[in-house]
Amino acid sequence: MTEPRRGVQRDVVVGSAERRARGSVIVVFALNGFLAAMWVAHIPVITERTGVSHDQLGGLLLLLGASAFVGMQICGPIIDRWGSRPSTVVAALVLSLAILAPVSAVNGATLAAAMAGFGFANGALDVSMNAQAVQVERAYGRPIMSSFHGFFSVGSLIGSGVVAVTLWLDVGVLTTVAVAGLVGLLVAAVAAPGLLPRAVHDPVPDVASAEVAGTRRWWTGVDLRRLVLLAAVAFALMLAEGTAYDWSALHVVETFGTPESIGAIAFGAFSAAMTVSRFGVDAVAASVGPIAVIRWGALIGMAGMLLAVLAPSAGWAILGWTVFGVGLAGLIPQIFTAAGNLTAASSGRAISMVVGCGYLGMLAGPAVVGFISDRSTLSVGLVVAIVALAFAAAAAGVVRAPTGHSSDRPSRGMTH
Repeated sequence: MTEPRRGVQRDVVVGSAERRARGSVIVVFALNGFLAAMWVAHIPVITERTGVSHDQLGGLLLLLGASAFVGMQICGPIIDRWGSRPSTVVAALVLSLAILAPVSAVNGATLAAAMAGFGFANGALDVSMNAQAVQVERAYGRPIMSSFHGFFSVGSLIGSGVVAVTLWLDVGVLTTVAVAGLVGLLVAAVAAPGLLPRAVHDPVPDVASAEVAGTRRWWTGVDLRRLVLLAAVAFALMLAEGTAYDWSALHVVETFGTPESIGAIAFGAFSAAMTVSRFGVDAVAASVGPIAVIRWGALIGMAGMLLAVLAPSAGWAILGWTVFGVGLAGLIPQIFTAAGNLTAASSGRAISMVVGCGYLGMLAGPAVVGFISDRSTLSVGLVVAIVALAFAAAAAGVVRAPTGHSSDRPSRGMTH
């Protein structure tokens, strides 16, 4: 049985191959979140084992981010040449192995090497799975990208829960991560056959040949203004998101003098709100279009952050962080979809640039907030997130589907 594709201008149906591909992409996104949580949730244990200071850890996190960015940029041309399926599978397998390295490190030098490798593999998987998600979404002809990101969040929650339980049961860290890596290898192997190969209409081979001959560059035919603006919006949105990861709990604790357990609720509320909301955003995007999702989502996020900053009590601040999560939930998926549909020939490199800039924004956000808060207050520093979302709302039109390219790729089937 097949289900009709809604909003497509041709008589096309979504068959078993597309449904299987969607399930495989869901599994890969969840696996990425699960493996990332294995690292993040073990940071206190790893820092104690290696003896690195907070300052050293900060530098190592920058190294991880830089390695991820490099992995993203290297992966882009590979996706354009061979499609996203091979790179997604290879990156998932490598990441499943690389997760063992940080917990095996015994000093700062070995931890640096481990984080460089882990960051590279994670960046490669991030770009590859998003490129595959764009291809699957295009096959469906309706928005489904946000739900993929929702499953990433679900995987992160599962991974964090596994780490919490195994630490409580005093299971060895190496044992826990080794089993997680084995699960990752098995899951990647199971998901691989369902992923979509490069579309037969994809003109990549001709583009690759032309590049080798020196007759054209990969960005030929790409609207560079839109690509740069998409990258800038991705930077702004993930900058805003990064402030929640690093500052939400501390904001409640420092501003209202609450116990750390209450501060943790702020981050938990933000994460839960974002995860749940992502599963509802696709239907909204199908109804009102991605421009409205970006614009209204950014405005809701601004309102949430404003409430958190001006809150008279911890409860109101936590509510503000919750609203902030709801607003941000569906924004980045719209940006990644738009980047993947800028061009059929070089979508891998377009996605790698946009995702990479977003990643840099997530790294920069906490640092910018910290710089400002050291010279004023944390509440003042968090205004940076409001400014970033205001820019995103103003630039929302950048996600409008390009016109005049029907011969290059199938219609996305989305109205604006």
